[in-house]
Amino acid sequence: MWYGLCADLVVGIHLAYVAYVIFGQLLIIAGAALKWQWVRNPWFRYTHLLAIAIVAVEAIKGWPCPLTVWEGQLRELAGQTFNGSESFMGKLLHDLLFFDNVPQLALDVGYVATMVLVLQGLIMYPPRWFRTGTRSEAVAPAEYPAGAVATA
Repeated sequence: MWYGLCADLVVGIHLAYVAYVIFGQLLIIAGAALKWQWVRNPWFRYTHLLAIAIVAVEAIKGWPCPLTVWEGQLRELAGQTFNGSESFMGKLLHDLLFFDNVPQLALDVGYVATMVLVLQGLIMYPPRWFRTGTRSEAVAPAEYPAGAVATA
């Protein structure tokens, strides 16, 4: 039973990883259009790039995803099939993550294309670098003689 619950936890982590890549990219695109400054955070942008780069390298090299392998091993220890779970949430999360009858080549092309999209976003809407040093003090406006009006 514990192995099955651990497999459900692994598939939940796997789904969160995928959601970070997909929804992160959607937020970056929306943030570029809406001028959201938080999407330019370098920590967010570079961890997002790293997340999809890992997946793209696995696809190019033909390596299996370690989270998928780990889930499969835990399901085997639990006496479950890979696409089955004894818990409702485990089955739901697994079905959201894995699709039947999709060629592996189509998935691999999608992973690499997503990485290209993320790289393109880094170029077109680059992250802002953290500021170093101290902020300059605001300069007080010049004093005007009494009765004078400042014009812009």
